[in-house]
Amino acid sequence: MSESSITVKGQTTLPKSVRRALDLMPGDRLRYVILDGGQVRIMRTRPVAGLRGMLWRKGQAPVTLEQMDEVVAQGANDRA
Repeated sequence: MSESSITVKGQTTLPKSVRRALDLMPGDRLRYVILDGGQVRIMRTRPVAGLRGMLWRKGQAPVTLEQMDEVVAQGANDRA
């Protein structure tokens, strides 16, 4: 288990093991989620641009916005 102290300004240094586990580099941004019981979850945020190509599959043709709209509308109709 890693620990660090808080400065008078409310700052802390993340231990190396935590930085390594989150694959953090200088300039990366963090998100803090406050959970019940006085616990906090720390997550590295990712810029939206980093999501580009995430769903790409070899041999799969790109889908247009119109095709996406049709599928969403069909799903809504199927539920009704």
